[in-house]
Amino acid sequence: MPGYVKDFRDRLKQRSLRLLGALMSLNDPQWGRRPNQGPPDLDELWRDFNRKLNSLFGRRGGAGDEPPGPGARKVGGGAGLLLGLIVAVWLASGFYIVYEGQRGVVLRFGRYVETTLPGPRWHLPYPIESAEVVNLAQVRTVEIGYRQNVKSKVEKESLMLTDDENIVDVQFAVQYVLKSPIDFLFNNRGPDDAVLQAAETAIREIVGRNSMDFVLYEGRAEVAARAQKLMQEILDRYGTGINISKVTMQDAQPPQQVQAAFNDAVEAGQDRERQKNEGQAYANDVIPKARGMAARLTQEAEGYRQRMIEQSEGDASRFRQIVAEYNKAPQVTRDRLYIEAMQQIMSNTTKVLIDQKGGNNLLYLPLDKIIQMSGAGATEGAAKPAESAPAQEPSTARSREAFRSRERESR
Repeated sequence: MPGYVKDFRDRLKQRSLRLLGALMSLNDPQWGRRPNQGPPDLDELWRDFNRKLNSLFGRRGGAGDEPPGPGARKVGGGAGLLLGLIVAVWLASGFYIVYEGQRGVVLRFGRYVETTLPGPRWHLPYPIESAEVVNLAQVRTVEIGYRQNVKSKVEKESLMLTDDENIVDVQFAVQYVLKSPIDFLFNNRGPDDAVLQAAETAIREIVGRNSMDFVLYEGRAEVAARAQKLMQEILDRYGTGINISKVTMQDAQPPQQVQAAFNDAVEAGQDRERQKNEGQAYANDVIPKARGMAARLTQEAEGYRQRMIEQSEGDASRFRQIVAEYNKAPQVTRDRLYIEAMQQIMSNTTKVLIDQKGGNNLLYLPLDKIIQMSGAGATEGAAKPAESAPAQEPSTARSREAFRSRERESR
């Protein structure tokens, strides 16, 4: 309290000096402009002011004499007016305006009193109360790993170690707004520094739990989302009154010193993936064909097995029936079996042997050649126009004539 009272008394003294100086300048335009002369003391100004008032009322007196009668009352009235003016200025200093998107925080002797909404407001003037206006709608930005431009790198912040023991250069920006003016004023010494440290801590933890390829290519958006969530948890735990609105990863790449080697490794990885894809495509082409062929062979074998079984069962049934008939009539059954066998054999051959009675010569008939010639002629006749059909009649006639001549000789 003594400090506040002393401060208030000094400020009141200064305002009184300015007001008295304005009044004295009305009678003395050169007041305060003389060289090598500083502002006079308040007591001296007061005595000078009293002397001027005495001269106005036609009275003289020393510096320490009190003017009697009505002059003293007039001086007292002027002092009261001056004091009222000073009090009015002091009270007017308590007015302030809170704009849209802002909040006013009123402090009484440094302790929180209330939060005011947008509009014209008033609080008890200094040093009793003070007001802090906090902008909640302003979007603030903190850059990590660079300043103003991604080319202006800050390697101390951007270089990070991944889970597979590789170093990456990560640069990102954090945008935040305020959600609690009280926490922002009382729990923060430097909000930008708090956000910077929380962001660097969060992003290093996220990068340290993932591989280099995931950070650089596959999961850039996921890394930013996880970092935003972790940053918000850290800032809420500290009670900073800050809300992280967006985390944007500006750039993520290997360090400049190993960029060439990293490019070679990336190209080798791409070649490996290409060859792997080609091999997979060949396998996808060959394996289904092999499986289809195996299935076809399996089905054919199964069909052959069923056919053999059915045929064997049919032969066994037929044999049993023949045995039953043979027991009834053996000779008839034997003759019938012989005739059926000879019929089957003769129907499958193209050669015919004729036994000539009374001689030993056997006549050979080229029936197979004749049948082949007949079949070839029929095929050619179907392919050629209709007028070429009669051209085959002489060969047929000659074949018939040769057959008849051979028959005559045999006779």
